[in-house]
Amino acid sequence: MYDVIALGELLIDLAPQSANDAGYPVLSANPGGAPGNFLAALAKYGCRTAMIAKVGEDAFGKLLTDTLRDAGVDTAGVVLDPDVFTTLAFVSLDASGNRDFSFARKPGADTCLRPEEIQESLFADAKVFHFGTLSLTDEPAASATRRGVELAKEKGLWISVDPNLRKPLWKRESDARAAIEWALRQADIVKISDEEIDWLWGLAPEAGARKLLSEYGVSLVFATLGPKGCHAATAACRVTVPCPAGIHVVDTTGAGDIFGGSAMSRLLRCGKPPKDLAADELTQIVRFACTAASLSTQKHGGITSVPGLPEIETVLDRDHHSAGDEL
Repeated sequence: MYDVIALGELLIDLAPQSANDAGYPVLSANPGGAPGNFLAALAKYGCRTAMIAKVGEDAFGKLLTDTLRDAGVDTAGVVLDPDVFTTLAFVSLDASGNRDFSFARKPGADTCLRPEEIQESLFADAKVFHFGTLSLTDEPAASATRRGVELAKEKGLWISVDPNLRKPLWKRESDARAAIEWALRQADIVKISDEEIDWLWGLAPEAGARKLLSEYGVSLVFATLGPKGCHAATAACRVTVPCPAGIHVVDTTGAGDIFGGSAMSRLLRCGKPPKDLAADELTQIVRFACTAASLSTQKHGGITSVPGLPEIETVLDRDHHSAGDEL
C-alpha cells in the first residue's frame, strides 16, 4: 500500500523572522521534523507515504497532522497524546541561511512513542522504512524505533537511514556515536552529510562512503556536501554532482531531508535494487535531489518548502542546455 513509511520526530520549527525593538527575535512557526520533511518530498513527487510519530493533543500537534495530510502523507500512524506537549525546535540562522537548533523537549511528545503504539499493518505492503537517530535519544521512542526496524526486516523492506546528528539532544557524544553506528549497520540506503562523516571517522566524504559500503553492509550512500552538492556511491559506481547555480539561500532548514526524500522518489521510479543502478541512473537521481534541495532553501521551513516538479524541471532543463552550450 505504501512506497515509504517513516518513523521519528514531528515537531514545530520556530525560526526568526525579524527582531523587536528590544532586540528579541520575532519567531515564525513552521512544521518540521526530519522524517516528516522526507515524506513530504516523496509525496510531492508521487509516492505513497505514511508517518509513524507522536505529537501532543494540542494546537501544534493538530496543525502538524493537518499539514502532513495536506502534503499527501498518511497520518494513520501518528498518535496524539494528551499528556505531553508537541516538541518545539528553536532555529537560529546565520547570514548564509545555515541553521542551529535548540529544543523544548523535556520530554517532547516525539520521545514518548511506545513500541506497542506502532501500527504493524503499515508495514504489510510497504517498500521502504526510513528513520533517523533523533528517535534514539530517549526511551520509549528508542525502543519504538528498534521495533520499527525489526518489523521492516521481517517484511523485507529496504531500510533507509539519515543520522541527522543534533548534538544538544544527546546526554553524551559517546551515546550519539553508538546509536548512529547501530543505525548505519541496519541500513540499505544511507543519506549522511560530510560533517557527520568527519565527526564519526575523520574521513573525507568519498572515503566515508567507501567505508559504509565495505564495512557496514550499505548498498547505496548519498554523502551530501552542503552547497557543493553530493557524492553518491554503490559498490559498482560513484558519482559527484554539484548543486545548481544561481540559488539565493534564505533558510537551509529541511534541505537535507528534502534531498533524501527526492532521491528516494527517483530511486523508486527506477524500479531496481540500489546495487544494480548504472552510473547515469545514479547521476540523474542525485541531480534531481540536489535541485529539489537547493530550491527548497529559497523558502522558510521544511515540509512547506518542497518545490514542485515543474520548478525542478525548469532548472534541470536550464542546466542541461547550459552544459550543452559549453560543449
